[in-house]
Formats: sequence, C-alpha cells, structure tokens
Amino acid sequence: MRTQDIEPIPSQRIDPLLYRIIVGALAFTLIASAIGGLILAGMGIAVPDTVVALGAGSLGALGGTLVPKA
Repeated sequence: MRTQDIEPIPSQRIDPLLYRIIVGALAFTLIASAIGGLILAGMGIAVPDTVVALGAGSLGALGGTLVPKA
C-alpha cells in the first residue's frame, strides 16, 4: 500500500458552542479544585479526597477532549 493511497484525516473545522461549554466547564472545575485544595492545605485543613478526585477527573477529561482524534 502506497502512502498516496491513504486518505488524509479531515481536520475539525466545526467549533460548536457545546464543545466550548464543555471545555470551559472542565477547565473551571480543574482550576476551582486546585485553588480550593491549595487554600485548604494552606489553612492546615486536610484536603478531602473528593477535591483531589474532581481535579484529577477533570484534568483527564479535559486532556481527552482536547487531544485530536486519530
């Protein structure tokens, strides 16, 4: 199979509003959990596991959303 026979992957030119809302919500959740965890740690309060899980989950979801599809 020659390289000329392979069809190129079409780039995403469509930028729907829903995609922007999802990315914004995930970014907000990531930033809020990071800042909240830092504030709690700075006050000497143990950071709840849910704050860590929210941050890690939103980071993973954001990474999976922004990576181009192959």
